[in-house]
Amino acid sequence: MPQIKNLKKVAKRIKKALKNKEKIILYGDSDVDGICSTVILKETIENLGGEITAVYFPNREEEGYGLTESGLSFLSKFSPALLFTLDCGIGNVKEAELAIKQGFKLIIIDHHVVLEKLPKAELIVDPKQKGDKYPFKEFAATGLVFKLAQLLLKEEILKESLLELCALATIADRMPQVDENELFIEKGIQNLETSLRPGLQALLKTDFVKEAFSDMGLAFRINGLLNAGRPVDHLNETYQLLTAKSLKTASVLVEKLLKRREINKRKIGDIIRQVEDRQIGKESLPFIFEGDSWSLFLLGTVASKTCQKYNKPAFLFRRGKERISGSVRLPEGFNGVEALKSCSNFLMTYGGHPLASGFSLKEENLEDLKHCLKGYFSK
Repeated sequence: MPQIKNLKKVAKRIKKALKNKEKIILYGDSDVDGICSTVILKETIENLGGEITAVYFPNREEEGYGLTESGLSFLSKFSPALLFTLDCGIGNVKEAELAIKQGFKLIIIDHHVVLEKLPKAELIVDPKQKGDKYPFKEFAATGLVFKLAQLLLKEEILKESLLELCALATIADRMPQVDENELFIEKGIQNLETSLRPGLQALLKTDFVKEAFSDMGLAFRINGLLNAGRPVDHLNETYQLLTAKSLKTASVLVEKLLKRREINKRKIGDIIRQVEDRQIGKESLPFIFEGDSWSLFLLGTVASKTCQKYNKPAFLFRRGKERISGSVRLPEGFNGVEALKSCSNFLMTYGGHPLASGFSLKEENLEDLKHCLKGYFSK
């Protein structure tokens, strides 16, 4: 059976880096999938006797998605180093070139749709890239990193301890629960209630999580709290929770997430009402296109609910000081990546999955983007 392209090569490259005592940096997307991918790779490397020089999660509100120039600027002090991008990077052609110029050896582990061309990198793992003959393509990034951990770790108990994160992230990223994903989820959810991870133990003690009526409900409630994590000094509260060393530390972080979840719930309701009010008189438009000074962290959820209610593609965006950043959700049968690709002349960045993607652009190109999308969806 064919292997996922470059996965074994990445395993060998990690062993080489550990042998040569190279600095290793992990750069993860700031959602549950990116964070869990980062934790799994970090713990895998540490179990092999290595150390992680730095971990970085971009602040989506300020930097946008993926590998960013500001992130590379912050990390440049650690160059030369082996730089992993996890759950991001496949669409960052320009930023990848910058990383190489700064002296980084770049390895991309991503599962998003490949755009017009691949970034320059030492190695790329993405089942959707050309030449990958592995039959199953719908892993979360965490699934790919877990399979990498399987190649590297000898003790079965170490691999088993990572499955709970793989299951949560696969569910959080709404990946198809079939094939290997189904196995990850089934075994990983079984491991949740006996987890030795203080962060998960603290989550399982909350009334909110205890009220779950099923194993899948348990995972959804845990993910609901993990999604409430926010950036902290280039890290993330969810990352801090999942890597907490004590139940006491983890419990403090969980209380923060519980409070923020309630605040977020109210804010999401407010944004939804604003979006709905703005649809009056726009019934004939084949998609929803709205923006304001809304929090980008919340727009994925709002876009999902808006898309479901109107059964239309929803493009919701936040107006920032230097850029506009948005989230896209679409009904079955549509492809948001293709829609954005057709209008890429007006965009700074874009990418994701057919039914869930993101983009960024300059304010001056906003009306051009809207006009372009109108032509695309009117066809």
